[in-house]
Amino acid sequence: MEASEAAPAVATAAVMEAEDVSGGKGSWYVLGERALMVPYMREHVPRYHDWMQDPALLEATASEPLSLSQEFEVHRSWTLDPLKHTFILLDKELIEGEFVPGNPHTEAMVGDVNIYMNDSDDMQIAEIEIMIAEHKSRGKGIGQEAILLMMAFAVEKYGIHTFRAKISESNTASLKLFRKLGFKDASYSAVFKEVTLEAPTDSLPLRFPLTIGDW
Repeated sequence: MEASEAAPAVATAAVMEAEDVSGGKGSWYVLGERALMVPYMREHVPRYHDWMQDPALLEATASEPLSLSQEFEVHRSWTLDPLKHTFILLDKELIEGEFVPGNPHTEAMVGDVNIYMNDSDDMQIAEIEIMIAEHKSRGKGIGQEAILLMMAFAVEKYGIHTFRAKISESNTASLKLFRKLGFKDASYSAVFKEVTLEAPTDSLPLRFPLTIGDW
């Protein structure tokens, strides 16, 4: 079977496995030293919506402002799409009490991290995005750890062999971070003022095994 045929089957199986949790891919969490990656739940949507009222975050993520009801629709679309996987990032220092799988822990939300299998020529290439929305949790290494966790998760669960990041040329912090991790400039869009970077998985400092738990 060709790689482009295999990836959707794996992704669809992941959706079917977790169909009863938040309507889609909600069956896992990933534990790091500073960050926790948990499924994007309906309980997270209002705070996520508040973040996306910030013009700076809208520009950094190339997003349009949405109403809260539209944000709930986007949430449903993301959780049901077999070619996307989204985690909400929790700052472990902000969790009240003990971490409990299944608890959205909205008090500790600081951002999100996503992958998209959107290359029709090879569905095992994944575009990766990250956003740290809470200023108090920036500069703590959470973003770098979350990127590495997400990529290792994508390799383990989806068989991804190459990662791609599309970053605005004005987002110098993100460009610096991805280049530090081993991504190389692949192309530049003068229209969108955007740099595309790529890295094969075998060139990345990924660590295994991951601490993955059932949600």
